[in-house]
Amino acid sequence: MDARALDCIRCGAPWPLDHYDRACPSCAASGIAANLSVAYGGGAPPDRAALPEWPRSLWRFADLLPVAAADAVSLGEGATPLVPVDWGAGLTVEVKDESRNPSWSFKDRLATVAVSWAKAAGARVVAASSSGNAGAAAAAYAARAGLACVVVTPRAAGPMAAQMRAAGAMVVECASREDRWTVLEAAVRAFGWFPTTPFFGPAVGSNPLGIEGYKTLAYEIACQRGWRVPDWCVLPVCYGDALYGMWKGFDEMRRWGWTDRMPRLAAAEISGSLAAALADGAAMPRAGARGPASVAASIDAPQGTVQAVEALRRSGGVAVALDDAAILDARSRLARRAGLFVEASSAAAFAAIDALRAGGAIRGGAEIAAVATAGGLKDFNAAPPASPAPPTIGGGLDELVRVLRERYGFDG
Repeated sequence: MDARALDCIRCGAPWPLDHYDRACPSCAASGIAANLSVAYGGGAPPDRAALPEWPRSLWRFADLLPVAAADAVSLGEGATPLVPVDWGAGLTVEVKDESRNPSWSFKDRLATVAVSWAKAAGARVVAASSSGNAGAAAAAYAARAGLACVVVTPRAAGPMAAQMRAAGAMVVECASREDRWTVLEAAVRAFGWFPTTPFFGPAVGSNPLGIEGYKTLAYEIACQRGWRVPDWCVLPVCYGDALYGMWKGFDEMRRWGWTDRMPRLAAAEISGSLAAALADGAAMPRAGARGPASVAASIDAPQGTVQAVEALRRSGGVAVALDDAAILDARSRLARRAGLFVEASSAAAFAAIDALRAGGAIRGGAEIAAVATAGGLKDFNAAPPASPAPPTIGGGLDELVRVLRERYGFDG
């Protein structure tokens, strides 16, 4: 499909493809910060039977993206497994395990499309504002493309800062969360750097060209389930990039006749901003009260976006505000039940399933897909497992048996 314009997600106004670095001017005049989304030319719907088997990556869907396969900057991202997990209470959850991507998070889907466009358009510098996954992905794909990468972060990002720097990114830490957008916006405007993430406030979401990469989450889930759409898709949400991308992917497949319906989308959030907007009908979510920093750092933003609330409204979806205790409990249970150790933000999706089940929104027997956005070692320092440090022994078998019994209650 040929990308023809960028349409406003809220009002539908069309703008040129080079408007990827700004909000919709029409909505901005009304005080609403709305992101844009790629609009494609007309023609017959794509043929599902014509999908190629190769490459075994999200670029299998290149004809449905704004960048040609020949221009792809790829590290083999996508095609991640859908792992069934017995979540108890009569629920089986199919986990889309995005930790299997090259930089170990779902952000690779955005980065591969955004950086591919940047390279094809002649950009020299890729820029990101990120404390973690988005910056690591931008750094990896910029390195693959041979482009410079600048990541402005509001805090030292631990293992992920090391990951960015290992890929050659120039990482700069700002004194405050607000400063990172101020300085990055000035650089984008002054130097023409290509931004992959939000870089001005209030945030509208990431680069709309890159968000197209998240459509492939919907394509893959449907394909892996024999083109049967689940009842629910649940994922952690900050600015709603993957949420909107998944809505768009499912909507496209329904309109093309590839599938017969839209799943309900559920956003696991921290601030409650999206839940409040759904409840009061606000066109633009408002900022929630800023509490202590959450262990789910990747989704710890005080304000949701128009694109996120639009995806929820159009899918009959819901948003669930969560606390750290529920998130850490879900992370521990997922690791123990299924052997999947995820970052704290990923675990929020499973805490949201618990809350929706307890509230009666999700019933036993419901078909649920959940996106595990990244692996647990990504934020290990921020939210280590709660279990105590392992005991130390010498080389004796009797000592091993004693410690296993006393510490773990295990008798062999």
